[in-house]
Amino acid sequence: MPEIQPAVVELEEQPYVFIRGSVRMDSFAAIADRLGELIAWLTGQGVEFAGAPFFRFNSIDMEGESEVEAGLPVDSLPEPEGDIRVGMLPGGRYATVTRVGHPDQLFDVITALREWAAQEGLVWDMREVGGSELWGCRLESYLTDPRVEPDMNKWEMELAFRLAD
Repeated sequence: MPEIQPAVVELEEQPYVFIRGSVRMDSFAAIADRLGELIAWLTGQGVEFAGAPFFRFNSIDMEGESEVEAGLPVDSLPEPEGDIRVGMLPGGRYATVTRVGHPDQLFDVITALREWAAQEGLVWDMREVGGSELWGCRLESYLTDPRVEPDMNKWEMELAFRLAD
């Protein structure tokens, strides 16, 4: 299990723009590859980014389809267009951890974060329904710009999972 240093932080509500998709975890690229499209659209609209690109996991089913959003926090919400939607990430308490490494290594980091939270008596803003986890807000943010650092083993990522009130 990887060594992690999680923290509980209070996050403010944040406007964001996203593309939502239903994907199997073994075909995650179907939604991940849409981040470039989203960035290009926002740049064309003149919208300022307010943070790193992320994936928001609304539902997770490791054996079936998961509902995932490829998103970007923004300073102001543009008019939605086509598949591109707008929304607000909920504020509240989040358990967070930052990790440098290949995205394929995140499963162990997620497991360690969940074990840490259980030891701390923290409860997720999540419920299980029919084999799926339905999350109030579960984010995986990519803090490294792949145009600057193409080596995925050097990417910095942050996990932020919302806690129940």
